[in-house]
Amino acid sequence: MKILPLFCLATFTFVPIAGADLTIVQSIESNTGAHKVNLKIKGERARVEVEVNPNVSMIVDSKSGEVIKIEHDQKTFLHFDKDKVKEIEDRMRATSSLEIATPKPTGTKEKINGYEAEEYTAETPTYKASYWVAKTYPRFQEILTQMKLLQKSIFASVRKPMPEYYDFPGLPIRTKIKFQDQPEVTITITSVSQAPLPDSDFSAPPGYTKMELPVWRAGTPPPPKVTPANESKSPTPTATAMPAVTP
Repeated sequence: MKILPLFCLATFTFVPIAGADLTIVQSIESNTGAHKVNLKIKGERARVEVEVNPNVSMIVDSKSGEVIKIEHDQKTFLHFDKDKVKEIEDRMRATSSLEIATPKPTGTKEKINGYEAEEYTAETPTYKASYWVAKTYPRFQEILTQMKLLQKSIFASVRKPMPEYYDFPGLPIRTKIKFQDQPEVTITITSVSQAPLPDSDFSAPPGYTKMELPVWRAGTPPPPKVTPANESKSPTPTATAMPAVTP
């Protein structure tokens, strides 16, 4: 599972508010194994790092509409301006027009990470989801409001089929999603912190090289690379387009 689909799964649930910053640690389990996701939110910016590829970070600025993808191993980053992000968002929206189902309580309860949680389910012909809602989670209303940040950005089209988390009477501490013909994915919130976050978490690190985005569109072959005769043929880092996502 690529980092962008994991990023979308981790954030499809998430308009910022003034106040504390937010750090959420989640575990994502699927047929590819278990992965840890760190999501950080500060004002109108968010940063996500997925354990499946710990050397890549993605930063979203919902106010400017920009996205940064950071490759830490190569000390490089790609910058997607708002026009490029809109292009990707339009492409994603075209493949994610799924019917939305309103979640309803089942009456089933379970203790998850020390919190009593009640199950809510939503189902359509194309997906089934269950949400374990912890109604006594401390300050859950404030946390849910902060988590709505990415609804304003590129990932709004990916999470469109899902119910808004702020509609729940508590924090959905565990979510299980099963799309048609795809394995079930379980997302569990393992910790929440509202400690202050440094601004440096939401920009490319100093000394990193900005890579140029390809000029061709997704789905078309890249132009041939010309290597001068006196240039070494050893591999060098190249920029790649942001991968498209399907649910």
